[in-house]
Amino acid sequence: MHPNEDIYYIPVNFTDAGRVLGLFELRNCIEAAVLAAPTVGLCTLVAQHTPFSLTVKLILSLCLLVPVCGFALAGIRDEPLSRFLITYLRWRKNRRIALNKGGIIKYERKRTHLRRAGRRGAKPHARR
Repeated sequence: MHPNEDIYYIPVNFTDAGRVLGLFELRNCIEAAVLAAPTVGLCTLVAQHTPFSLTVKLILSLCLLVPVCGFALAGIRDEPLSRFLITYLRWRKNRRIALNKGGIIKYERKRTHLRRAGRRGAKPHARR
């Protein structure tokens, strides 16, 4: 080691920056709160209209609320749910089939071509 080199020590909690409780990203927490609000409303509605005791109502509410919030906090593949939903919808809109030789066929065109060729008595289109 040369005497002119600087040594920088990385703190243990350096990856915890921007996280809530060191585990959850802020965006996931906001999404969990947004999804929890209607779920809490549904739980209070169910609690008002059921004749069960307070313990049973609380357990029913937690059985609805914990999976919704846990799923929102964890996300899908470490991505927030909103980002995953946007990616999925973009994929559904621009769906294509990739061929071995690198060519791309639009999915809808391929589907209509296969549908026409699959009819009884219908001849498949000749290639041009």
